[in-house]
Amino acid sequence: MRSLRIEAGAVLFVLAALLGGCGDTKGDPKAEAPPRTKVEHEDDANIVQTEHPEQFPLATAVEHASASQLVATGTISPDVSRTVPVVSLAAGRVVEIRARLGDTVKKGQLLLRVQSADISGAFSDYRKAVADEQLARTQLDRSKLLYDKGAISLNDLQVSQDAEEKAKVDVENTTERLRVLGGDINHPAAIVDIVAPVSGVITDQQVTAAAGTQGLSSPNPFTISDLSNVWILCDVYENDLPNAHVGETADIRLTAYPDKILIGRISNVGPVLDPSLRTAKVRIEVHNPGLLRIGMFVTATFHAQKKETYAAVPSSAILHLHDRDWVYVPVGDKKFRRVEVVSGNVLPNGMQEVVSGIKPGQSVVTNALVLQNTVEE
Repeated sequence: MRSLRIEAGAVLFVLAALLGGCGDTKGDPKAEAPPRTKVEHEDDANIVQTEHPEQFPLATAVEHASASQLVATGTISPDVSRTVPVVSLAAGRVVEIRARLGDTVKKGQLLLRVQSADISGAFSDYRKAVADEQLARTQLDRSKLLYDKGAISLNDLQVSQDAEEKAKVDVENTTERLRVLGGDINHPAAIVDIVAPVSGVITDQQVTAAAGTQGLSSPNPFTISDLSNVWILCDVYENDLPNAHVGETADIRLTAYPDKILIGRISNVGPVLDPSLRTAKVRIEVHNPGLLRIGMFVTATFHAQKKETYAAVPSSAILHLHDRDWVYVPVGDKKFRRVEVVSGNVLPNGMQEVVSGIKPGQSVVTNALVLQNTVEE
């Protein structure tokens, strides 16, 4: 019996030791961790409830004043007022071409040479007019001498004077015709030189060697554009037209040079809408630093002159989900509502503009992603 009592006591001692060890939680990380946040979904999918809302700090939306902006895409085009066609009034055959599409040319530079029967005929008429004028002048001098001696009447002298005046007019007309066709009275030839009327870049070429030209009835051989200033033509939808005004400035960003920003001025808002796209052409004039090329794609940001007040929140308060922007706002009773917003520009100090959805003074969850991740667990 004594041995049984000793064994029973030993068992009780071991059980007491085991129970004492179970009660000791020191060193157990799970026991020391805070209780896990439990999120309950309401009937509204945008409302969530949490047992520990203090784990999600709030931030107050502040006021931010900025001018409204409109972003549109466009292409670079030459300034029509700085674009000059090269015209050959003389019909004939092209025998030499001295320039090509894309070349930079100077005013007076030889572009092409045309062999023309028009020039040959004009030189022939000019030489005949010069000969007739010399004969008429000689006859007038003889008539004056005879009239002074009483050998001819005054009427005969006046006829000689009229013939000499008409001969001068013929010389002037044939000389001007040669000049218009591109000929030189001091160098008679059947070939006319076509030179650049202005300095610039050849932006169009419609002629090749040995091709024929019919003067004004043919396409212009070349088109020269001064690209020191260019146009940017943007398509703006009709509901955005109130944000584009003549005289306002626009930031121009180039697709080819994303780190370059140029400043342009709106010079015209098209009065006619495209019937299929419902857009109007907005023309921006911009100085070309040498980077802009015809046909380049650009992005234009229009800045309104009047500033408006928007809300600004920390960038982390905006949740980008399903191609939309959201923020979480507290609605009381440990609940948060997910609100869709339209975000604007990124601001300094980690802030971001909110164009619509919330107003200045409203509270939002500082880190919306953390709350969203908790909701999805």
